[in-house]
Amino acid sequence: MRGLFAIMGTALCLAAGTQAMAGEIKVGEINSYSALPAFTDPYKKGWQLALDEINAAGGINGDTLVIISKDDGGKPGDALTAANELVAKEGVVMISGSFFSNVGMAVADFAKQKKVFYLAGEPLTDAMIWSKGNDYTFRLRPPNYVQAAMLAQEAAKLPAKRWATIAPNYEYGQSAVAVFKELLQKARPDVEFVGEQWPPQGKIDAGSVAQAIEAAKPDAILNVEFGADLVKLVREGTTRDLFKGRSVVSFLTGEPEYLDPLKTDTPEGWIVTGYPWYSVDTPVHKAFLDAYQKRYNDYPRLGSVVGYALVKSMAAILTKAKSTDTDALIAAAKGISVDTPFGPITYRAADHQSTLGAFIGKTALKDGKGVMVDFQYHSGNDFLPSEADAAKLRP
Repeated sequence: MRGLFAIMGTALCLAAGTQAMAGEIKVGEINSYSALPAFTDPYKKGWQLALDEINAAGGINGDTLVIISKDDGGKPGDALTAANELVAKEGVVMISGSFFSNVGMAVADFAKQKKVFYLAGEPLTDAMIWSKGNDYTFRLRPPNYVQAAMLAQEAAKLPAKRWATIAPNYEYGQSAVAVFKELLQKARPDVEFVGEQWPPQGKIDAGSVAQAIEAAKPDAILNVEFGADLVKLVREGTTRDLFKGRSVVSFLTGEPEYLDPLKTDTPEGWIVTGYPWYSVDTPVHKAFLDAYQKRYNDYPRLGSVVGYALVKSMAAILTKAKSTDTDALIAAAKGISVDTPFGPITYRAADHQSTLGAFIGKTALKDGKGVMVDFQYHSGNDFLPSEADAAKLRP
């Protein structure tokens, strides 16, 4: 028997290109690979890099970490099927991943019902850790509340009083708009919201949306669209002068997976959250950047950081727990600190939310490409409610 979790008689096998040892620990990973490759392809590269680093350093207390990955196609039902197969057939000790908030919420409910540890990566809805939080679900990325708080803080400095919003009509968009409105109006009681557009995710009619927002005559716009919908909105809005003379505050737009496709169409001066990988000058980020570029001959996206930090978090929790028992994993995850490319983070005991933060800055054009300028990184600790207050938000 080799390692704490060694399995007698297990043959040598391969785990993501690394020769496996006699014992292995299997974890499940589910994401919307076919539905959103712009994010999930870099995300997978990130977690593969972390997985190889972990196994090259001795794995989990001597055992090989093995990730079994499945595609949910962006559909909650498919995610539940995948989760059930991973637990019942593959025997994974935890599940992880998810992108879309509605999919992540479905997996979180599965974890609660089946009493399985779930480490969510990307889903941003606040409900996941607060109003519908459960003992089995932890989350890596900063929630809508944190990003909205950053954006609202900057929005409150603008002279704009009349605001309009554009967001995809599902859990993520609804949550983002609701918390931004709440926080901005708390900081600026004189602000009013004069128009809302809720296009279906992935199916925006950008011309109609731009026309409707223009008709509301706002001073400023909150945008929550991303991916192909963002590109369509920017191009149509620019053609119609929707953004001319108006401030725009935008969730996620500074992330390279969404900013890069805009190329020379990148609007300048938008206040955004994102990831300026080309200008982050810290030793931990440089080490990650160098390793990623050496492995893939490409630059990282925000998804790369999420995938990398997610697997590093898995390994830290498993190593600390010294067991694959669900209760032991939960106990180990509460309050654990993990090193990430953005610096150390902690998974808070009160609400299971990590303190991973985000960059906020402005969009600009440089050499025919969109970039973030005047940016600053904020830890989640800077904007999350206190643990005592957060605990009151949970069931």
